[in-house]
Amino acid sequence: MNEEVYILAEQLGRLLSAKSLQIATAESCTGGGIAQAITEIPGSSGWFDRGFVTYSNLAKQQMLGVSEQTLSEFGAVSDATIKEMLIGSIKQSVAECAIAVSGIAGPGGGTPDKPVGTVYFGWIEKKSIIIQTSQQLFSGNRRDVRTQAVIYALTMANQILI
Repeated sequence: MNEEVYILAEQLGRLLSAKSLQIATAESCTGGGIAQAITEIPGSSGWFDRGFVTYSNLAKQQMLGVSEQTLSEFGAVSDATIKEMLIGSIKQSVAECAIAVSGIAGPGGGTPDKPVGTVYFGWIEKKSIIIQTSQQLFSGNRRDVRTQAVIYALTMANQILI
């Protein structure tokens, strides 16, 4: 595992533990990479509840309750879908917070409006129902985009919790 990813996951664990919080992940383009990074950290069972790898639209619908209308109107890689993924991950877990990611890792699948490397992120806290989202455009090959997305997601979670 990338050393930066390990350090960020370790920091996330310390922050969640200090606040007595558990996290869930809802991932598409990262394919469980965020959950994998988190579970590399010893003791993560104390602050990581579960991860949803919802790569297909059907999985997003069945596991997280993302509406077919949202997927049709905005696409899987959108702010609207990320928000529904976040809400679904909180409803389907015991976690107090969650992070979600959906994007286009490539090499195909991009469009002029959403080129390869476009990734949407989101964060939710159950108590306050505060949802924060972000859209990033990463460069490089498929592995590069996925790695950058994991790093960004962990960084975003850490910054929000600090």
